[in-house]
Amino acid sequence: MKLDRIDIRILHELQKNGRITNVELAELVHLSPSPCLMRVKKLQKAGYITGYSAQIDMAKLGQTLTVFTEVTLKNHQQADFARFLKAVEKIDEIVECHLISGGYDYLLKFITRGISDYQTIMERLTDGEAGIDKYFSFVVIKSPFIKAHLPLKSMFPL
Repeated sequence: MKLDRIDIRILHELQKNGRITNVELAELVHLSPSPCLMRVKKLQKAGYITGYSAQIDMAKLGQTLTVFTEVTLKNHQQADFARFLKAVEKIDEIVECHLISGGYDYLLKFITRGISDYQTIMERLTDGEAGIDKYFSFVVIKSPFIKAHLPLKSMFPL
């Protein structure tokens, strides 16, 4: 499916407000409601829209700790990468996992209740069969901003 400017506008508006009504969305993207709804359904079916969720203010729930962790694996065969991914996918506190270039294999983002919870998870991973050779932790002191939207407007012409 090739996206046009209206599809990109729809995605842009939906990521800003996933609870917007179809009538409001149609007005913002300059379509009538019926064709707008058809496009949204087509974008969902094609996998461009993978779901809708609430953005949670973690600070309101209590104290949390965010840690970015660079991980290097002991071995670099396909099975080693698969074993590592299988181990980290099961851990709820790991909210992002990126295969990266450079001196490390993966960059992980953890959100935990505190440093002891983070360390317990890392000890389980390093003692287990995840295949971790070494890791470096970067504790987040403050996050001046976190953008919840993708830069669609600057990447794709609207």
